[in-house]
Amino acid sequence: MRINKFLASCNVGSRRAVEAFVTEGRVMVNGVVAELSSVIQSGDTVTLDGKVISLIDNKVYIVMNKPCGYLTTCSDDRGRKTVMDLLPKEFLDLHIFPVGRLDMDTSGLLVLSNDGDFANDIMHPSMKVQKTYIATVDKDITDEHLNGLLNEADEARKLGTKKVEIIIHTGKNRQVRKMLEAVGLDCVTLHRTRIGKLSINGMKSGEISCHDKPIDI
Repeated sequence: MRINKFLASCNVGSRRAVEAFVTEGRVMVNGVVAELSSVIQSGDTVTLDGKVISLIDNKVYIVMNKPCGYLTTCSDDRGRKTVMDLLPKEFLDLHIFPVGRLDMDTSGLLVLSNDGDFANDIMHPSMKVQKTYIATVDKDITDEHLNGLLNEADEARKLGTKKVEIIIHTGKNRQVRKMLEAVGLDCVTLHRTRIGKLSINGMKSGEISCHDKPIDI
């Protein structure tokens, strides 16, 4: 098994993330620094940052309505709250990680899992999975604003005087906020309602839904 697929199957991160672990020299196979071309054989000892890792069979898929004020990461060296703090304690030893990101000040739909292949299918740009956001802004939205948003968005639809729905299929850092700023709008609140076919479905803030099979995205 190729090293990146092995690491993703060990649920230490998405396929893209684990490739970075390898290129950064953090992964060793039988005491030797791994390369992306490394192949894992039965009986090999693989370590990440000095800790032995192995394949995990218990796959978990979590849908969360993330509140504002939580970082989308597994841990924070500054002691700030993360989405992991919203999970029941029994999940914390299952190597669960967020699939994609939501800014600390953005709320809404977030998927977490310990299935690296599943995470890669959602996040890889070639899959073009659409994400739907609802933003409230600081001023009245005009047709000019909407036309400007469509330079990057797949769709942009006015929902109210100062509320707009934006659909994108890319996942750049703070992308929706930057798109709004580019057309002269300041984002007041931002909420993700949908990832592909998966909807937040009226879940309360902080609520989670757990599944033992891959979620249909």
